[in-house]
Amino acid sequence: MSNTRTKPLVLAVDDEEHITELLAMGLGFNGFEVERASTGRAALAAIEARRPDLIILDVMMPDLGGFDVAKRVRQNEREANRIPIIFLTAKDTTTDKVEGLRLGADDYVTKPFSIEELIERVKAVLRRTGGVTPGDRRIVVGDLVIDEDTRDVWRGDRFIELTPTEYKLLHYLASHARRVLTREQILEAVWDINFTSNASVLDTYVSYLRHKIDVEDPPLIHTVRGVGYSLRLPPGHE
Repeated sequence: MSNTRTKPLVLAVDDEEHITELLAMGLGFNGFEVERASTGRAALAAIEARRPDLIILDVMMPDLGGFDVAKRVRQNEREANRIPIIFLTAKDTTTDKVEGLRLGADDYVTKPFSIEELIERVKAVLRRTGGVTPGDRRIVVGDLVIDEDTRDVWRGDRFIELTPTEYKLLHYLASHARRVLTREQILEAVWDINFTSNASVLDTYVSYLRHKIDVEDPPLIHTVRGVGYSLRLPPGHE
């Protein structure tokens, strides 16, 4: 997953190019970033590489059908890291809809469709599942979510209560996710104090944060010996 995003990412999967072009244009105008895939296997690769905030998934594709893609996605994710899926398909029988919902779909839209209605459905699903919609001010690193408007912090489905200083430190680390920040940089940004006389306060508060943020795997706060700290997903989890 992209560690810091300014826009929610939607993966649009359909073997008809004009459909993914329409989705990219309509969603793009409404504040989303859109990645396109034309096959089921390309969709799985895109999900692994970038972990989208939502997937719009065609059911009938030549190499790997949408139901099979959804089944693999659901088998390989934790509930707290669940990606919402909207099926977009010409298969409109009740049996097909039931199968899609049984596989964990969050909505089922049949072709032909209204792009305006689909965009509203995307927003509704993201709101219902706790995802990020355009206009939200959130920082997302892995399954860590920081709401900059409410100052709420979540790790997966677990709400994390922080003191004002803990929040300020976490926000600074997350705002520069993947970067190695020196002790001097962190102390100046968070405490506005001199490094040489106050080095221990940083280690103390990093310890406090670790006991709250890194209760579950994978750990997000990493020590860079002789330099400082970095907040990021460890290799193999990005």
